[in-house]
Amino acid sequence: MSRTTGTPAGTPASPGIPVPAEASAPYRWRRLALAALLAAEAMNLLDATIVQVAAPVIHTDLGGAGATIPWFSASYTLAFALGLLTGARLGDIHGRKRVFRAGVIAFAATSLACALAPTATALLILRALQGAAAAAIIPQTFGLIRAMFTGAELSKALGMIGPVMGLSAVAGPALGGVLTHADLLGVSWRAVFLVNLPLAAAVLAASPRLREDRAPVRPRLDPAGTVLAMLGTALLVCPLATGRPGPAAWATAAIGTVVLMVFVAQQRRTARRGKTPLVEPALLRGRSFPAALATSTLFFAVVNGLMIAVVLHLELGLGDGPLTAGLSLLPWSAGLAVASWAAGSLLVPRYGARVMHAGIATLAGGLAVAALAYRTTAPDAYPTALPFALALAGLGSGLFTPPFFTTALASVGPQETGSAAGLLNAVQQLGGTLGVALIGGVYLNTTAGARTAAEHALGAAAVLLAATAAAAGVMTARRTRAAVSVDGAGG
Repeated sequence: MSRTTGTPAGTPASPGIPVPAEASAPYRWRRLALAALLAAEAMNLLDATIVQVAAPVIHTDLGGAGATIPWFSASYTLAFALGLLTGARLGDIHGRKRVFRAGVIAFAATSLACALAPTATALLILRALQGAAAAAIIPQTFGLIRAMFTGAELSKALGMIGPVMGLSAVAGPALGGVLTHADLLGVSWRAVFLVNLPLAAAVLAASPRLREDRAPVRPRLDPAGTVLAMLGTALLVCPLATGRPGPAAWATAAIGTVVLMVFVAQQRRTARRGKTPLVEPALLRGRSFPAALATSTLFFAVVNGLMIAVVLHLELGLGDGPLTAGLSLLPWSAGLAVASWAAGSLLVPRYGARVMHAGIATLAGGLAVAALAYRTTAPDAYPTALPFALALAGLGSGLFTPPFFTTALASVGPQETGSAAGLLNAVQQLGGTLGVALIGGVYLNTTAGARTAAEHALGAAAVLLAATAAAAGVMTARRTRAAVSVDGAGG
């Protein structure tokens, strides 16, 4: 199968540069293929959020230590994060359509296996395999969209990703609560995995309309870099995600840090030898992009950790069911969707990176209102102001995301954009993993009562958010100084 090259959006084709064949195919077939890609994106986000609401019910059914509850979500996101860069590289080498289809098949198979899991340990292992399958799917979508559309059609196709992701964010927690509460055919929580099967079948049915696409210059895998990155990250994240890491956990995390330093050195050596590294080493020079990686990790740790803490408090602390938890998270999801649209369409073009800092401040306000809601409510009562606090937190999340990615990618060169985007996506998932396990662990390890546990979890989230604000300041300091310098020169 021939390799694909194409023109940038809005650029007329030049002699000798073929336009993707599907650009002249019937538009209805390309729309069907786009629907398959968007459904795959939605399937991944739904699976990441839907299980958080069902996790306490899963634990009640399968048993095991209480500390496993956050890991029903975290094992998925950790494997997803660790596999993203390798998944992107496999698409470059073997063809994005081929890897995409294989990933969807594997995702459906592991979803069915998760639904049939007999024990908590088996489910944790299967969730990790499911995350690995998702890591083969998601990196292919942007490349496949670019292979099918050009010009204004490409912009419209890419513009549909945001609304689909926003809708998935709104639907995930509520759907998890409804499916688990409904107990359809007596399957209880297992329905949250079975729902993936018709989605995957629909994606596979439409996937023949996708155009095969791969990198113009076929890269090679970087086995040594892959092993070092996965090992170092696992050693760093897993011990710190116990909720109360002790000396052994800190020592293991220190070893993980050393392994990651070795990984950076290995990547630079690989690039000097003219081979293809897993991560472009130039991205790690200076302070701006490393600060962006830290900002992403910390922010999404707060967001995902806060969500699991709310679910744990409602279902375990107050004894409410998954339906209450899922509906309580709806204001969060709705706020996120609305603010993401407003930030991307209206605010970022006018105010730039300042919108990102406003998002962090708004999320801090949500944490403060949540703390007040818990403090002013009886220990065994539902905090009536909690939905408002979560709506505020959702607005903060939505305001943060568009300007963050725009600002982070603005500091990298065109040849580094693909590697930078993949790395940002990976650390976002790692941050989510760390937050779910760390903040969820703080809640589960607090023995002084449910309300106190919730307050401790909010305190941990506040500490992480303060670190996020500091990292975001470093990330944008150079850009701010440059803007001030230009204004001064012009005055």
